Amino acid sequence: MQDDEIARHLEQARKSGELRQAEHFGKPLDEDAGYLATPDGLRMPFKILKNAGFVPPEVERMRERAALAAGLQACADPLERQALQQRLSELEQAIALRLESLRRNATL
Repeated sequence: MQDDEIARHLEQARKSGELRQAEHFGKPLDEDAGYLATPDGLRMPFKILKNAGFVPPEVERMRERAALAAGLQACADPLERQALQQRLSELEQAIALRLESLRRNATL
């Protein structure tokens, strides 16, 4: 029933010419990196979040990890290096625990 409703709306848009005004009309869609590697049940929710500009906490943690690793590489002060290493270690542990939780709950 929902598919029929969607098809009806698309047909109306096609007849009115509204679809031809779409930016990507008649062009293949860009392949989204990681789409096929994402579990089926998470593809649509992740796509919706991405289109809304929302970054999942796991992605944000990975970005923070990359920034800490880069800062650690550039750091010359031994005390600061130790603090950065500690923060990086704690963050990596938090990421590992979160990923394991997602795996155990069959959401990853």
